[in-house]
Amino acid sequence: MSKQAVVGILAHVDAGKTTLAEAMLFCAGRIRKRGRVDDGDSHLDTNAIERERGITIFSSQAVFDHGDTRVMLVDAPGHVDFSAEAERTLRALDYAILVVGANDGVQGHTETLWRLLARYDIPTFIYINKIDLENPGRDVLLAQLGQRLSEGCLDANELLAGGAAWEDAAALDEAALEEFLETGELSVATLSRMVAERRLFPCFAGSALKDQGVGELLDGMCTLMREQAWPPEFAARVYRVSRGVRGERLAWVKVTGGTLHAKQMIDGRSGAEAWEQKVDQVRIYNGEKYELAQEVAAGGICAVTGLAHVRPGDALGAEPGCDAPVIAPVLTYTVLPGEHDVHAVFKALAELTDEDPMLGVSWNTHLEQIHLQLMGAVQLEVVQRVLADRFDLSIEFEPGGILYKETISRPVEGVGHFEPLRHYAEVHLRLEPLPAGSGVQFGTVTSADELDLNWQRLALTNAMERDHLGVLTGSPITDVRITLAGGRAHAKHTEGGDFRQATYRAIRQGLMQAREAGAAVLLEPWYRFELEVPGECVGRALSDATRMSAEYEPPTMAGDRAKLVGRVPASEVQDYALEVAAYTSGRGHLYLEFAGYAACHDGERVIEAAAYEPEADLPNTPDSVFCAHGAGYTVKWYDAPACGARKGRSRHLPPLASSRRRVFRPHVTKGQFLCHMLLV
Repeated sequence: MSKQAVVGILAHVDAGKTTLAEAMLFCAGRIRKRGRVDDGDSHLDTNAIERERGITIFSSQAVFDHGDTRVMLVDAPGHVDFSAEAERTLRALDYAILVVGANDGVQGHTETLWRLLARYDIPTFIYINKIDLENPGRDVLLAQLGQRLSEGCLDANELLAGGAAWEDAAALDEAALEEFLETGELSVATLSRMVAERRLFPCFAGSALKDQGVGELLDGMCTLMREQAWPPEFAARVYRVSRGVRGERLAWVKVTGGTLHAKQMIDGRSGAEAWEQKVDQVRIYNGEKYELAQEVAAGGICAVTGLAHVRPGDALGAEPGCDAPVIAPVLTYTVLPGEHDVHAVFKALAELTDEDPMLGVSWNTHLEQIHLQLMGAVQLEVVQRVLADRFDLSIEFEPGGILYKETISRPVEGVGHFEPLRHYAEVHLRLEPLPAGSGVQFGTVTSADELDLNWQRLALTNAMERDHLGVLTGSPITDVRITLAGGRAHAKHTEGGDFRQATYRAIRQGLMQAREAGAAVLLEPWYRFELEVPGECVGRALSDATRMSAEYEPPTMAGDRAKLVGRVPASEVQDYALEVAAYTSGRGHLYLEFAGYAACHDGERVIEAAAYEPEADLPNTPDSVFCAHGAGYTVKWYDAPACGARKGRSRHLPPLASSRRRVFRPHVTKGQFLCHMLLV
């Protein structure tokens, strides 16, 4: 083969994505009989739950050759509840095919996928499917794609054969315009470059079910794809973790440099933990079947056994770290273990979380409950089924609540002392607010003359090893920069665990000070929404949007339909899609997309309902421990700074503004723990 590429297929649910994958494999001669989603025998829906429900839940792959091109096809989930799996899959792609239903047009989830493709800079082809069903026509659909997605969405047939699309494409790129003015046409090399640079998005059309336009898609896609150059040093990224039919752990990787060999020793890092392990088998999957390979060169994808520590998103070898995913769960469920041992249930859920990090499993010590973070009801059903099939656990869940988070609105200083008899650690932290979506970052401005680097590393490792809870509702904190501003250790009495205790207490003490000063902020998830209703229902839609505390733009009219666009608290809109269907007699549609966290619209009510007492949460205490007359005693958080000063153990911290001048080691997130500051 002269070139190869990993190509992913993405779409909103029911656009015919899996049907297109079957048609491509059949057209390329990879399979002899096309499966049907409705019949539960599609080649790439290999999981029993997928076949029963008729939706793609887990990404799967197949390999086929077309002309001089080897295509490694990845079928990504389409249902919104599994958007996180789809986003992880994007990290393995060289190109993507975005499927749009001709009868549905561009949906809200289509635009979500489009933004993700742009975020990860993935060249994209578009296939307008179901053209045999009633639709507004090819020209209208192309115009909609140009308006809703990009003006680079142009007719692929005209681009390849010559036509009006050449002039439109030339207007998108200066070099292409010069070529068009000189020659009156655009070369395949120019078109390929523009596709690779995401300036051009060739649009094909047809019916995957009836084999219309599938051959043209394969021909045009392989013509316009370019071979990519890869670095010689081994590097790879894990985009999925699953279990094989015998229960073996599979790590699905995209090789991004060098060559991956069977029995090769691999080094990597999962969070703060560095590890080295040997790859056992290298498998090339086609649906549920696989072949063993001795090696996979850069640019290829495969599944490997033997890597027990990796998680989706991990970097291997020379692969650099990456940003946190955009999509995150917004609902939290309470697990009802029933007659099963709660420890066995927690262990099973922790194993599932190891495969899908977005499944946030946590133990609430205060309530003595297991909590699980999910995207929605369909994902909940899948988790229940996996627990039953794999672990023989019949588990129920209480109705989902909203996953709140907390932050601060202005800088504070926190202090933690842990000085019981024969122990000593003192930690001073600076907590500062960060822009929305930043997560929690860590760093230091402490001199090695004041606190040895090994103690600094330990304090920051302790800070990173767990999620820290806020003091309003006990929800995780986010969008906070935590800076080690000072500390002390004792040459004889300090042990590693002392800094863990002092660090935890310093964070909580700082958060309590923020609460006392009115600077603690409760956050809730918000959705971007797009509501389309018949014109006569626009009054009801506006009334509902106001009632739900939505922020929206004035409605726009297109014929006899109205569209309302804005953002709305997730807590207010959970079941609203059913209401829309009811009051519009099925003619209205609600599209939702996670828009991140923002200030809670009814924070006082939520805080009151939570009735959280931070000082009673002993595993997360803000208080310090001092020692006097050979015995340790507890000092309340509000007295800890003064008590430390009286004992001559605390020091005066410089003004908060000086942190920007004194930072000499960069702040890092948990996923960026390779920062040189921690390796000195």
